Amino acid sequence: MSTDAYSLTARDLAFLRRPLHGFLSVAGGPNPPQPRPVWFEATDEGRIQLFTGPDSLKVRRVRRDPRASIVVAAPVGERERWLSLTGRATVEGDGAHELAARLAARYWGPDEPTRAGDLAHILAEDQVRLVIHTETVRRFEF
Repeated sequence: MSTDAYSLTARDLAFLRRPLHGFLSVAGGPNPPQPRPVWFEATDEGRIQLFTGPDSLKVRRVRRDPRASIVVAAPVGERERWLSLTGRATVEGDGAHELAARLAARYWGPDEPTRAGDLAHILAEDQVRLVIHTETVRRFEF
């Protein structure tokens, strides 16, 4: 039911491409991890990317220690399933606004007029991409 692997399967990628929240944890030195729910995108290469402000706590922590993980679980009402991905994270200066627009369409719907102002606010702010380069995948299904 649970296996370790070094890459994502096609089934894993299909699961990760659903509009599910991921719970991101980044290394915090002596502080315990404090997972945060995030929007994310899984790439064909098995990386996980999200957008955030360049001065956010997660970016500051990743710059000190690049270890990161994300856990994604099936919602209540579905059979139990989760994926946990760990690896090194990098902060990328390009593509964050495009990622934010794609994720807004995925999570809010492509033509959600009531959220247009929210997306405009996100796109007006400086953003970076946080990319987890997956090294280990753990999965569970029941």
